[in-house]
Amino acid sequence: MSLQTHFIPSLVVFLLSFPSYYSLPGISEASGYDASAGRVYPWYPSTIQGRNFGSKIMSSKMGRSLAAVKTFNVNDYGAKGDGSDATEAFNNAWKAACSSSQGSVLVVPKNKNHLLKPITFEGPCKSSITVQIYGTLQASADRSAYSKDLTRWLVFENVQNLAVEGGGTINGNGKIWWENSCKVNDDLSCKDAPTALIFYNCKNLVLKNLKIQNAQKMHVSFEKCVGVEVSGLTITAPADSPNTDGIHVTRTQNIQISSSVIGTGDDCISIVSGSQKVQATGITCGPGHGISIGSLGDGNSEAHVSDVTVNGATLTGTTNGVRIKTWQGGSGSASNIKFQNIEMHNVKNPIIIDQKYCDQDKPCKSQSRAVQVQNVLYQNIKGTSSSSEAIQIDCSEKFPCKGIVLQGIDLRVGGKAAKSECNNAKITERGNVSPSCT
Repeated sequence: MSLQTHFIPSLVVFLLSFPSYYSLPGISEASGYDASAGRVYPWYPSTIQGRNFGSKIMSSKMGRSLAAVKTFNVNDYGAKGDGSDATEAFNNAWKAACSSSQGSVLVVPKNKNHLLKPITFEGPCKSSITVQIYGTLQASADRSAYSKDLTRWLVFENVQNLAVEGGGTINGNGKIWWENSCKVNDDLSCKDAPTALIFYNCKNLVLKNLKIQNAQKMHVSFEKCVGVEVSGLTITAPADSPNTDGIHVTRTQNIQISSSVIGTGDDCISIVSGSQKVQATGITCGPGHGISIGSLGDGNSEAHVSDVTVNGATLTGTTNGVRIKTWQGGSGSASNIKFQNIEMHNVKNPIIIDQKYCDQDKPCKSQSRAVQVQNVLYQNIKGTSSSSEAIQIDCSEKFPCKGIVLQGIDLRVGGKAAKSECNNAKITERGNVSPSCT
């Protein structure tokens, strides 16, 4: 009798409170709900370095408490959502959300189309902030709107504990920029174009569940960021759109990219100097130039990339597969790199290390210095190549590649064995490797 008296009321309270988090109108996965307090809490990126960057941090009986979230809707700041210019409204909404001492959510409503000129969402903010993009953000097609800085459209700068999500669309409206690119028209001088979405000097960052399309140049760039989780992105642009990398990583540490579909006119993922502890899993790539480390060492510069793992990817119809590219004359290193469990479908150059990379009109002069490439594992890579040479490893004579391991490789051309060309590299083969480099 005593047990029933205590147990039944407790069970009723538990059953009533447990589903309330999931049934609240207008509350997404980006929020938490404390039934006892009747408060909504924002999603906080975790500061844990490793594979699991994200966590829902709730108030608890352990003495941890968080302020209730405050919502800022861009409509309340003058955004009409009818395709008209909403730059000022977004700027004012951001300033209000960023200055809030409570955790804040900036909402871009569904079925709304907002035209934005170049804008910087600048921190530091007083608390954590979530940007929920349910509608569409569209770049201005007026190139004169970018006269102050041709390289940026949407920028998040100096923000900690930031999540950007929502299932909406970011449209770079890049056609006018592609048509005026020197890579499309040889008669034009080469000029910069904006990256659609830039995260600069951000810490504990989540970017997930968005469609990003038709960037003016690169689609998403992470620069000088620490602790980043990227997932559920769909990034698209025509195969002939110039320099439209999907995800670009530079001077960034501890970043995980997962479960994303990328098809553009350049690298699906590019990882360049200053980047460490980069993980990419569950990547679908194509069209595009594949998954690349580099280019590194341009202009005789020093470059360092380390601890990169690409584990689980499918590449279809790309002009390269998994690639490391360095310029002659550079210095530094690309080391501790793993390419694992990758399927290739009609891919040109499925496995390539190119230490004589040269992306310019004039031939690059031969130089003795080079970025050192070492400790690279290619494991369980299978499928078909559209080029007769499925493996190309062309390393420097003065700085040969070291510690290259090929394990469980099966790449074919039209049902027949492919070829390989491997120069100036110390290569170990394990298990079945076709084509062989030894």
